[in-house]
This record gives sequence, structure tokens and C-alpha cells, in this order.
Amino acid sequence: MMTKEEIDYKLAAEQLRTGKPLFGKDGALAPMLERILNAALEGEMDAHLSDESRSSGNRRNGKMPKTVQTQYGEVTVETPRDRDGSFDPQTVRKRETILAEGMADQIIGMYAFGTGTREISKYFEREFNTKLSAETISAITDRVLPEIKEWKSRSLDPVYAICWLDAVHYKVKDDSGRAVTRAVYNVLGVNKEGHKELLGMYVARSEGANFWLEVLTDLQNRGVEDIMICSVDGLKGFPDAIRSVFLHIPAIPVHQFR
Repeated sequence: MMTKEEIDYKLAAEQLRTGKPLFGKDGALAPMLERILNAALEGEMDAHLSDESRSSGNRRNGKMPKTVQTQYGEVTVETPRDRDGSFDPQTVRKRETILAEGMADQIIGMYAFGTGTREISKYFEREFNTKLSAETISAITDRVLPEIKEWKSRSLDPVYAICWLDAVHYKVKDDSGRAVTRAVYNVLGVNKEGHKELLGMYVARSEGANFWLEVLTDLQNRGVEDIMICSVDGLKGFPDAIRSVFLHIPAIPVHQFR
């Protein structure tokens, strides 16, 4: 019997046919979201245990794991505890078992667009009616950024049965505050064991075959040697970009699954 993390060709095709999102509940984004949440909690604790707090005898005192529901599926967070019980986390609050509405999307968006500490601080202030200090935000990002860098550069399996490659377009504000469009390139793969995995997320000003070529080259550099099937949209030059990196892979337009 398939677990919730498993998916096969028929299920994937059925999801595409019926319009069910591959990145919805129990999707491939859940593991990355889990790592970021836990890293953020560790960053909050780092900031909480100031020199003054430590001098008074307060220190770390283990962790309390719990399951939290998100729109991307269940994640397990391990909330750090301190000896005097004064730590009050904001990323995932005490006794919270359902992530605040929209928070997962905000976290994924902040990751994808390389959001700065000022914007992260404003987000927490707006969503949780609390203002985190610059020191706390810095401690959080110090914990989160290495997790993100490790995730983006991690080694991949040599073979994937099928990969879906698609870009999602967002309206964001640039450094001058103007609303601009950015494309997030997503690569979802199914490995030999049938597990779905988000291989990477990449940001560019717009979608194009040349940028997809850079994405595919990155996958190759991280260890991918073969993909049996690539599912793509009708972007001009996309199949040629795929075959220039992986010579023999068939690139099947998504509409052919319907």
C-alpha cells in the first residue's frame, strides 16, 4: 500500500487530468517547509538566550516535538525549551497545531525571492501582532539561510522516473517598491522508489527556454544523469533545451496526459 509520500505514474497522470495540484496537501514542499520552520525556531531560541539570560542560569532544556497541519501537509516541528520556561516562540506558537493561514505560502515566498530581514520583520509584526527585534530576525536568518543553501545545493539521485517542470508567475515589489513580475521555476521529480521530491526552485524575471537550460544544467551538476520522462508546457524551445542537457529524454507536453 502506498504511503502519503509515494506517487506513481498513474496517480501523477490522474492528478494532472483532474486538475489536482501536485504542490497541495501532502505535497513535496512539506519537507522543505519543515526544515525552515525548525531552523527559525532554533534562531528564535538563539536570540532568546541572551548573555543576560545565560548569566542568570537560563539555558536550553531539550525540545518538544509536535505535528502541525499546513496546506502542504503535516510537518513535525521540534520546539526548543529553556530551563525557566520563558521562551515564547512566534514562528510556531505554543499549543498551535495548525499553521496560521497563509504562513506557509509566505515562508516559501520569502525563501524563493530572497526576502531581507526588514521584510521578514514586517511580516511577523503584521501576521502575529508582535515585533521581533533586529537581533531575533538576524538569529533566525542565521539559522535558516544555511538550511536553504544546503537544500539548494544538495546532491540528487542519478535517475528520476518522471519530472514536471513548470514556472509560476508572481507579482512582487523590487528594491524601489515597484510591482514587478517574477517567475519561480519548479522541478518536481519522482524517483525510482516512487517518492515525489521537489528537486529545486529557481527565480528569474520571466520564463524562457534559456533559463530552463540553466536549471537543467544545475540538476545535472547535482548528480542527475537520467530522467525517463519530462512533462512540460508548450514553451517554445523547451524540448530542445532538455535534449541539449539530457540527450535522449522525451519531453511530453502536459496536455497529452489529459
